[in-house]
Amino acid sequence: MRLTSMFALALLLVGSLSLAGCVVVPAHRAGVWVPGHWASHHVWVAGHWRHR
Repeated sequence: MRLTSMFALALLLVGSLSLAGCVVVPAHRAGVWVPGHWASHHVWVAGHWRHR
């Protein structure tokens, strides 16, 4: 194999891996951002991540 064809093969491999993406957290465990809000008795509840 020539060097240029090996380089092209490596570029195709890296390109296909970059398009495939990487899913680290499964969809059912993804967090949802809950914004801050006023609760009862004028208490401010800060924003936080809620997990499903």
